[in-house]
Amino acid sequence: QLQLVESGGGLVQPGGSLRLSCSVSGLSSNYYIMGWFRQAPGKEREGVSCIGSSGGTTYYPESVMGRFTISRDNAKNTVFLQMNSLSPEDTGVYYCAAGHLSSFNVQTMCATSPIGRKYWGRGTQVTVSS
Repeated sequence: QLQLVESGGGLVQPGGSLRLSCSVSGLSSNYYIMGWFRQAPGKEREGVSCIGSSGGTTYYPESVMGRFTISRDNAKNTVFLQMNSLSPEDTGVYYCAAGHLSSFNVQTMCATSPIGRKYWGRGTQVTVSS
């Protein structure tokens, strides 16, 4: 059973940066597309960054493109999300997710479609406020 644990959230001022980490255990992450999602209060969960199994392909929605960078270290079964130029609109709970590469690509992984099984972490809170 795949288990995902997020860390690195916190309170940051507008314009600041945060780096989130997701530790994967239970199975090798080499066979999984990985993604970061966020859910703001009163809003649906949305995909903000996804990365292919080898790290060679990525996907970002327009809302975070140029500000967020997803990366992975398969040797350490860890996925990262570097977030720069944060604004209050980035506030929310950030979740790490994994989907088997036989079911997803980086775009479909970041979609909110219910098709395909995704494994989820419990989330880490990110608050952007002055």
